[in-house]
Amino acid sequence: MPDRFDPRRAGTLVKAARTDRHMSQAELARAAGMSQPHVAAIESGRRIISAEVLERLLSEADYRPSLALEEHADAIVERATRHGLHDLRVFGSIATGSDHFTSDIDLLARLSTGRSYFDLAMFQNEVEKLTGFPVDVIVDDANRPSFLVDAPMVAL
Repeated sequence: MPDRFDPRRAGTLVKAARTDRHMSQAELARAAGMSQPHVAAIESGRRIISAEVLERLLSEADYRPSLALEEHADAIVERATRHGLHDLRVFGSIATGSDHFTSDIDLLARLSTGRSYFDLAMFQNEVEKLTGFPVDVIVDDANRPSFLVDAPMVAL
């Protein structure tokens, strides 16, 4: 996913990732190979950075998809409704609290009658663009995979 994260939101994203991991600006700067004043300038919005630098900072701070999911939950539910999806639930590493920067967002949803997998694909694409993380969506129907029977889930 090229340019996964919007550099215009760098300050907000970097600060959220850093504080979630309980890192100081100096610790993040050291991990990313830059100075603490540079990180401070990014977080305050005084310094514009490239998508590549933002990706490096978020990786070093272990920006988790659960943070993006929490931030965009209302917009994700709205998009699900627009595409005929309902009863949206999160499973996998986010539901167990073990997600990391390299994790994806796993969703289980019911598809309304008259909707197609095209709606599902469009929803998946929109959530990936919104959050910056890969998204897997499984339809909860008669063909529900057996591994989901005992999987921890959280309603969105």
